[in-house]
This record gives sequence, structure tokens and C-alpha cells, in this order.
Amino acid sequence: MHKVHLFTVALALLMGCGSPLWAQTSTPSTQQMIEQLKAPPLAPRTRGLRNLSVEATGDANSPAANAVANTGAAAAEPVVRPSLSLMIQFDFNSAKIRPESQQALLNLASALKAAELAASNFAVDGHTDAKGLPDYNLKLSQQRADAVQQFLVSQGVAGTRLVASGKGATQLANAANPLGAENRRVRIVNLE
Repeated sequence: MHKVHLFTVALALLMGCGSPLWAQTSTPSTQQMIEQLKAPPLAPRTRGLRNLSVEATGDANSPAANAVANTGAAAAEPVVRPSLSLMIQFDFNSAKIRPESQQALLNLASALKAAELAASNFAVDGHTDAKGLPDYNLKLSQQRADAVQQFLVSQGVAGTRLVASGKGATQLANAANPLGAENRRVRIVNLE
């Protein structure tokens, strides 16, 4: 099972999920979920480049000159938020959570209630594979995200800390295999 877990984590990272995709055969513990969802410590602030001036020589229409002219502020790096992807099993064509996913969701509820995450709010993003019509997949993914949110609330997680959102098949975990089971998942994102 250890090899399966490593394969699943490696596959998820290679696919660009940004977080391991935990398979049901390897349900992460509450502590693993806490560590995955904790916000990284704030980096020390550095001085901006606001007062830096750059001179471009040569043709005013050159790519270099245009690049200098178009950089009024330093380019912002995309914000990477701590997240966790879980393969939550649902009944076919339904938002009913299957019993085999109960333990993963119980661990998630415990993690979200832990002191390390108590001040954070979370997105609960539902994802589908690409089978079916886009509008249908979007609706089904929203229903599944809502079902996970309701489960977490039933376990004592404050509903005000959770925002459910359906993504349909717009953010595939494995774009090389749009119909793959790894695309049918729920992603929890720390919004803090």
C-alpha cells in the first residue's frame, strides 16, 4: 500500500494539482490534513522596487523598451493557497456520499476544527470528469460540493467558514485523461 500511496501523491503532483490527490485506499489522517492545509508562515517583507528606474537604449519600439515601459509595478506572483484534494466517492449521477468516503470526511472535519486551522475559511470545490455535458457537470459538481459542505457542518464545522463551489470539468486533475477517476474529486482550499 505504501507504493500505491507514493504513486498517487507523485501522480497528483505531476498533474499539477498543487496538492496530493488522496485516494480512498490511502485516507490521510487528520494530522496529515492539518499539515497540508496550514497556511505557510508569512515571509519577511522586503522593499519594493518602486524607486528603481531602468533606462532602455536603442529603438523605442523594441521589445526591451516596451517591456520596460509596461512594468509600472513589479509583477505579482500568483497566490498559491494550501489545499487538499480528496477522491470522495458519490453514488452514480448523484450527490449522495458513499460510505467508503465517510472516514476521509470525518478526518477532514476534525482537521478543520483543530486549533491550527480554526481561524481559517475554506473553499470546498467540487470537480467532475469530462464525461457528459458541461452544464450538467457544473450543476452536479456544485451539488457534490454542497453535500460535502453539509457533511462537514453536520460534524461541527461552522458553515460560515465554508464556501462550496462547483467547477465541473473546468480544472481537470489529469487533463491527459479527461475521463479519469482522479478528475472526480473534492478540493479543499485554505482561503486565509
